[in-house]
Amino acid sequence: MLDKIKKELDSLANKKDAEILQRFFKTGKGEYAEGDVFLGIRVPVQRQVVKKYWEMNLKEVESLLKINIHEYRLVALLILVKKFEQGDEKIKKKIFNTYLKNTKYINNWDLVDLTAPNIIGKYLLNKPRDILYKLAESKSLWERRISMLACFTFIRNQEIKDTLKIAQILLKDEHDLIHKAVGWMLRELGKRVDQGIEEKFLKKYYKIMPRTMLRYAIERFEEFRRKKYLTNKI
Repeated sequence: MLDKIKKELDSLANKKDAEILQRFFKTGKGEYAEGDVFLGIRVPVQRQVVKKYWEMNLKEVESLLKINIHEYRLVALLILVKKFEQGDEKIKKKIFNTYLKNTKYINNWDLVDLTAPNIIGKYLLNKPRDILYKLAESKSLWERRISMLACFTFIRNQEIKDTLKIAQILLKDEHDLIHKAVGWMLRELGKRVDQGIEEKFLKKYYKIMPRTMLRYAIERFEEFRRKKYLTNKI
């Protein structure tokens, strides 16, 4: 089945879209996704492929994930999400471990964002979350983003403790993609759980936050309140 899915994805390639995506996802020299290769297949089309092949065996999915073609990796990860949704606890654990074993291949922000909440976050909903703190301290940009995005599932379930703790760990992170991830999760916490809790966190840390992180976090605030944060007048 592995050869079959690769052949189908190759047949869907669009050179013009590939060029656009390679610029958008920063694949140039020295950029965060240097060397990543795109076929130029839009995500909705990839999801249709996932529907056809999600029952392929886990070994083949893992092989697909290790290929340096972006759409191969995203389809592999979305198949893992589908298998996780359909599987029993034993399968869920196996997929969780497979995901963590292969984080070096989960190496762009869309790959993380579309899968970490649905595998890592969901698996840890009723389990200890020590692994998230290990990921948050990782040298890998993508593992740090996984730790933050996994919290999206907790937020959706009205849990905030780990989101705030991991956000605090990542406050001084140097990478823009982490600034955006932390700000986004703080914004979602305020939107879905309690803006008062978000503001309590912001009042303590907004002066030392990277500007991008703060802007993302306060995006839904009223304009006069945003201005107060941005001008240090809170």
